[in-house]
Amino acid sequence: MYAIVEIAGQQFKIEKDQKLFVHRLQEDEGATVSIDKVLLVGDGDNITLGAPAIEGAFAEAKVLGHLKGDKVIVFKKKRRKGYRKKNGHRQYMSQIQISSISVKGGKKKDSSESASAKAKTEKAAPVKAEEAPKGKVEQKEAPAKKAPAKKTAAKGGDDLKKIEGVGPKIASTLAEAGLATFADIANSTPEKIAEIIADVRGNHVPDTWPQQAQLAADGKWDELQELQDRLDGGVEK
Repeated sequence: MYAIVEIAGQQFKIEKDQKLFVHRLQEDEGATVSIDKVLLVGDGDNITLGAPAIEGAFAEAKVLGHLKGDKVIVFKKKRRKGYRKKNGHRQYMSQIQISSISVKGGKKKDSSESASAKAKTEKAAPVKAEEAPKGKVEQKEAPAKKAPAKKTAAKGGDDLKKIEGVGPKIASTLAEAGLATFADIANSTPEKIAEIIADVRGNHVPDTWPQQAQLAADGKWDELQELQDRLDGGVEK
């Protein structure tokens, strides 16, 4: 006999005496756990299905111990932004052993039953709408209201993210400080820009931002691309 069960948000195929690892359980080591979310039970050719769980069916398991899973490395990097972040994670887990599987009150799936129910549904005649009584004027449905149009971005601003090292957060911070165009950035100084974005998380090097902004303002995109190809984390190689 086997069963498909849900334990701590995960689905497992289990059999008696099987050992498996699940998300950390609250029960202490050596305690017995009752699993009442049994979705399917198979015993030879007999298969019992739940909708979604089988009523009255359950499985019992013994908690063998609590431990941590293997370390998983989470590494994030943004190309040509000077952004790198590395974290490690070990999932808290519990090891359990299945003691028994029991089916009580479960209803077996009958293919003939389901087929007849489907046929009845297909043969059911569509319900006709009631006709309006004579002498009464039918009320016309009010036209659906159009969804309000989305507000467009404020005019006069440039896409500052085209500057190497500028992300969405920095772009909004600069715009709030009055540096919303390439010309504004070009006329500013790296020291002033660094002061404005001091509270933005990360290591930012705005030394070349005025130069990049000037090229963007002049429409010299090829020269801007050549300059950015020579940058590494905001610093020219």
